[in-house]
Amino acid sequence: MTDPETLSVTIVDGYVDEPAHFGVPPYISTYPRYAAGALVDAGVPREQITYHTIDRLRDEPDYWQDVDEADLLIYLGGMTVPGKYVGGTPAEPDEVRKLAWTANGTSLMGGPVKFGVGDENAGATETERQDLDFDFVAKGDVEAAVFDLVESGLEGFNNRMRDIDEVSRWAQDGAFIVEQHPNHPEHLIAELETSRGCAYRCSFCTEPLYGNPSFRPPPTVVGEVDALSDFGVKHFRIGRQADILAYGGDGEAPNPDALRQLYSGIREVAPDLETLHLDNMNPITIVNWPEQSREGIRIIAEHNTPGDTAAFGLESADPVVQEENNLNVSAEECFEAVRIVNEEAGWRPGEDPADAPTFGEDAPRRLPKLLPGINLLHGLKGEREETYERNREFLQRVYDEGYMLRRINIRQVMAFDGTDMSETGAEIANEHKQLFKRYKKQVREEIDNPMLERVAPPGTVLPDVHLEYHQDGKTFGRQLGTYPLLVGIPGERQLGRTIDVAVVDHGYRSVTGVPYPLDLNAASMNELTAIPGIGDSTAGDIVVNRPYESIADADLGTEFDLSRFVTTRPLELAD
Repeated sequence: MTDPETLSVTIVDGYVDEPAHFGVPPYISTYPRYAAGALVDAGVPREQITYHTIDRLRDEPDYWQDVDEADLLIYLGGMTVPGKYVGGTPAEPDEVRKLAWTANGTSLMGGPVKFGVGDENAGATETERQDLDFDFVAKGDVEAAVFDLVESGLEGFNNRMRDIDEVSRWAQDGAFIVEQHPNHPEHLIAELETSRGCAYRCSFCTEPLYGNPSFRPPPTVVGEVDALSDFGVKHFRIGRQADILAYGGDGEAPNPDALRQLYSGIREVAPDLETLHLDNMNPITIVNWPEQSREGIRIIAEHNTPGDTAAFGLESADPVVQEENNLNVSAEECFEAVRIVNEEAGWRPGEDPADAPTFGEDAPRRLPKLLPGINLLHGLKGEREETYERNREFLQRVYDEGYMLRRINIRQVMAFDGTDMSETGAEIANEHKQLFKRYKKQVREEIDNPMLERVAPPGTVLPDVHLEYHQDGKTFGRQLGTYPLLVGIPGERQLGRTIDVAVVDHGYRSVTGVPYPLDLNAASMNELTAIPGIGDSTAGDIVVNRPYESIADADLGTEFDLSRFVTTRPLELAD
């Protein structure tokens, strides 16, 4: 039997994206942390556990030696919802096979990859279960498989689900692994699990395959945050649950007391945290229990950080599609939930929460505390041309009646074994591809753009934008958080830095910004002309007549309040 104290283990993170779980950088999912904790609990010393992301293996091939030489290779990954990613590229099936072929020791694969593998990580695809040439595939919880496999001396395990005591212990014991993530410490956000499973059974979703909701008590989640904080994590997202409002209850009704314990406890153990966001919130919960939901939403908005998003799984505004796919919320009910979240959490730091929702010239210059996001899914059973028009009409109504959405997520279905969509597969999605493209373009142009201007009007300040890549003479970056805005900044700036930005213009799903506050005495022509009301001629005059002692000294005569964007810093004189 293999002694755990002698084992060398390599964990490779191929990234995950599930309906209620995210792990593409800058996120780190729960899977590698739990697996590391299970290894430690089983007797493997911390210093013998190595963690790599798939991107690190791509960028630095020497690290493949750790895959080759490990006594145990653990691969974690799987995409069960389609997406486009900036911070990392999920592992493709051929790369996962290469891991298995390279490993000379025992190899174990787990995570949502157990639900199936497609030819690529994309929508309108069908999947099948594959072992991808690994010695073992965890059909239950991979962290439980890790623990049992080590306990057995690498002989095998029985597929099982872990219990609450185990996951609470492993979550804390495995926190140390974050120090090995390439983004650690400044640009890493930890996904937190409060529950798994779902009380509802939508046709396409893999979350019900975890069973009915089971909740981690508040002290166990708070303890995990405490441990992660000790290892330098300052950014957190409570994303691993189907419905944050149902946390700590019976799986459906809200429990505001549990939310208060959770959020206040996190703030107590991590008082210097920089991001506290969430993900999923079920609109049917808000409609069925409006008063308890309002209280829960107020608690969240009191403790979170601005720019937070509650993803609503409307999926379709078409009653035919709702009926055939067992969707649990109607368009009218979802609209009511949008209204309630706007009223309770659509306020901005620096104003009275009772004034929510606020936007326009007089609104404070920060993002709202918490807004809904809408998920729309196409290719479901019963979809017809009218489906697209009903979805567009729903979104237009939200805008016309003066409410805000933080983002609109339009996707095509992925079909997995075990879900009701497995028989239909991607057939409908493929038939409607051209219709889907036209409709998506229309939504981006007619709704996304004006909605984004309402959420983040010119002059809105976005603190701590992390600069990620260059394109077309611009630098692009994002804040850490749930569905952060992509910000384009004129000029090519040093990547990896974090700067404050003021919004100056809007695209469909992104904004243009300038460093905030922009110094009139040092700004480039491109930065100056990005500001509303400053054209080439005015920008040229600014540059020629520098330096200025104050903004008023520049006497620009623009109709915009330039103090929203610029300042004047004295020029440093040479000694």
